[in-house]
Amino acid sequence: MPSGNGRSSDQPDQAGGAPVRRVVTVICDSLRRDLLSEARTPVLWRLAQRGTWFSNARSVFPSTTRTSSASIATGCHPARHGLAGNCVILSEGDGLVCCNVGNPTFRDRLEKATGQTLRMPVLAEYVKPVGHALIMSNVSAGAAYFHDPDGHGEVFHRAGSYGPGRIPLADDPLRHIRSGADGDAVMTGHFVERLKADPSLVAATLWLSEPDHSGHRSPLGSPEHLCGIDSAQRCVARVADVVDSLREAGQDILMIVGSDHGMQTVTVEVPVIALMVAAGFKDALDSREVVLAPNGTAFTVGIADACAQRIGDIAAWLREQPWVGAVYTGEALGKLGLASSRECRIAVTMAADESRNPFGVAGGSAYIEDPDEAGSYLDRGQHGGLGAREQSPFLFMSGRGFEAGAIRAERVSLVDYLPTALAHLHVDVAGLDGRPLQLPRDRKTC
Repeated sequence: MPSGNGRSSDQPDQAGGAPVRRVVTVICDSLRRDLLSEARTPVLWRLAQRGTWFSNARSVFPSTTRTSSASIATGCHPARHGLAGNCVILSEGDGLVCCNVGNPTFRDRLEKATGQTLRMPVLAEYVKPVGHALIMSNVSAGAAYFHDPDGHGEVFHRAGSYGPGRIPLADDPLRHIRSGADGDAVMTGHFVERLKADPSLVAATLWLSEPDHSGHRSPLGSPEHLCGIDSAQRCVARVADVVDSLREAGQDILMIVGSDHGMQTVTVEVPVIALMVAAGFKDALDSREVVLAPNGTAFTVGIADACAQRIGDIAAWLREQPWVGAVYTGEALGKLGLASSRECRIAVTMAADESRNPFGVAGGSAYIEDPDEAGSYLDRGQHGGLGAREQSPFLFMSGRGFEAGAIRAERVSLVDYLPTALAHLHVDVAGLDGRPLQLPRDRKTC
């Protein structure tokens, strides 16, 4: 666990007349870095020039939204926070089972199975000494809830919104919105009104569904996908306008704008679970001794203790398959930020290349078929693995500690969001996987 308890190094100053310090974060789900340009995304491009651009930002593994949300919130990789995918494997007493984290009830199921939700504290808990936090999220319920699974702040999502203590909000203005551009616009309107009305809100996160929503439903670079990108940048612009006005009024705001991961074009769909049954490595499609957790262009494999002798043979077989990019077992899982356990013996990233789709967008990947996902993703966007394009989110930050117009080429990650936010708020925490990204000379004053 991190040392410290979210202690503010100068809490009296925040309450005693010093400029209000706040962190405002906007996530444009799945918007990959190479799709931003002055011509294609002029609004985001101009905003990026006013802050520091990170040219080597990376996602986590699996590069899925629910894992990303937990990693951003905790400042740690899945090995420490425990949420290793959009789908994860649990032990529930009668064998292994694959569970969809996006289900609104999964949070309670995880707590029942393991005795806890995330294994690490989250942003909303850390900032309690200096104010409060909220997230408004228009992606899956799991991505929303695992940003603050234990109710330290406010969580707004169409599946159910909660105040501190996870008390349901009876009067929820966002309960009728839907994923997509229209819902993002409505949510953004409520988000900026909260920013203006509540200065005690020190950490506010807006998680947009676009262009993930359109990218999963249409080819990357298609008119539909580009409309999704346009929608996202319009929402970011609305937030930036309010941040500008609050800064002019004297508030000290760090603004973080980025994405959780990119996307690859699905070039082939592979029935991996059925193939493993046919190869004799899994007893049946629904058997519980060897269980796969599909995560788009990646998957993990859980293997019961009684069948642990299969690990080597399964890994060797997987490495021979043309649709596999790389296979990780044992200590090598740590290189991905995963922990080796009964529920995660093997991790696989599907094969990826730089082929171009009909709209000229580079980056293709094999996709693992998910029995619980209806329809096909062929020629559409997906993510989850280590392909170059899905591991290329964008990121820029503006505020004290970040030079306008600067480009920084060092490798940064989603786990750096939290320590950067806490540094701005003067909340002392150590022992995270990430690090604050403010320039060293500014870290003690930001």
